[in-house]
Amino acid sequence: MPETTPDVLRSERVLPEVHLLTLNRPDQLNAMCAALCESLHVELESLALDRSCRAIVITGAGRGFCAGLDLHGYGDAPGANGTDETRDRLVSQTHMSRLILRLRATPQPVIAAVNGPAAGFGLALALGSDIRYAAKSAVFRVIFVNIGVSNCDMGVSWLLPRLIGASRSHELMLTGRRVGADEAERIGLVADVVEDGRAVDRALEAAREIAAWAPWGIRLTKQGMWSALEIPGEQAAVEYEDRQQIMATTGIAPNEAVKAFLEKRAATFLD
Repeated sequence: MPETTPDVLRSERVLPEVHLLTLNRPDQLNAMCAALCESLHVELESLALDRSCRAIVITGAGRGFCAGLDLHGYGDAPGANGTDETRDRLVSQTHMSRLILRLRATPQPVIAAVNGPAAGFGLALALGSDIRYAAKSAVFRVIFVNIGVSNCDMGVSWLLPRLIGASRSHELMLTGRRVGADEAERIGLVADVVEDGRAVDRALEAAREIAAWAPWGIRLTKQGMWSALEIPGEQAAVEYEDRQQIMATTGIAPNEAVKAFLEKRAATFLD
């Protein structure tokens, strides 16, 4: 089993309600290996249970966000024991792909501060986040074909069309071309582009805005937005919203929000 050490992932509470995860393999442009992937699994699972955490920011150390899979070797994923090569390959594949699903399952909003190249697995990590901000030097690229396999990997074939549309996605998936930060903003892949060195600051600005609202309402909103992407019809989506909203109004946050508004003060919400 890969070690989960601070050597490959920095985890820190940078604001009272905001946690920062920094991929920490700068010499490899934060390429994904088993130890880094497992560390992300462990940290996200822990943060999901931490009600004092209201938003999570993910970024990369140095000049890259994540350049994809470490081509020098991924390492051994949990459960890969060397007895069956095919089974071990699948174990490693699911170890990575389930991390993208974990981003969605994490109740707090996850913000990707893309400070540099986000390619292959790095692109999937950004796509699987709830919000993306990019530095001017950020570059996005689907590169699985570079190693002779399908570009439909790590949830990219599902996520990308839902973010930028099918037509643009087909073009990017089939050509594998690079997308700069300005184009990424123009096509809706990222929410904003900032000067180099400010991606994390921009992400933290958004995290503060998120943290100001009732955590219960924010978590239900994240869940509802992702679920709506899989609901085929408007009526079913509205009925899902109805049930979420009734559940939300039975909590204590609505009363506090109304009281704070009437008293002209900032609301104080429980974690």
